[in-house]
Amino acid sequence: MKNKFNLKKLASVLAVLFLALTMVSCQRDEDEDDLPQEELTNILLNVKDLSTNAVTTYNYSVGSGAAPTIKLVDAKSYEVEMVFKNGNEDVTQEIKDAKDEHFLIFDFPKSSVALTRIDDASSTRTDGKKVGLKTKWDVTKVVNSSSPVVKVTLIHEPATVSESLNGTAWGSVTGGETDAEATFGLSN
Repeated sequence: MKNKFNLKKLASVLAVLFLALTMVSCQRDEDEDDLPQEELTNILLNVKDLSTNAVTTYNYSVGSGAAPTIKLVDAKSYEVEMVFKNGNEDVTQEIKDAKDEHFLIFDFPKSSVALTRIDDASSTRTDGKKVGLKTKWDVTKVVNSSSPVVKVTLIHEPATVSESLNGTAWGSVTGGETDAEATFGLSN
């Protein structure tokens, strides 16, 4: 009878330990991404022609495979604002709230576009680098070769960031993971 009691007690202790471990493993890790890619449904670029102040919105739907085409004119300047959405909910503020954990890279592999980050304090990291939620594009030549695009990549927790031109991309990082990526076509 005494053996039976010890086995029951051992089974109870093991059950409690199992439940405790299960609850701890289900808790959200504090280093976990605050904006998981699977929650992003749309990436919007609000493109403002600085000569007319006309704003056109280009909507990239994550996972659709379709790349909206942005109309730009050679020798013109544009102000571009990024918006990230989860369904109808604008989650751009979450990126601003965690601005030290995010950085955007803009790659123009078949165009000649100078990019300047014009973020305000709400999206400028504590190291002084701007995330890139608001930029100015000075277009030299939209179409340098066939099928020009701009590839926009949101990086989470990069170890280092640079706003400088790196090949055809404005911005580079070491470390980190891709939170979101969108490709937009470019045309005249």
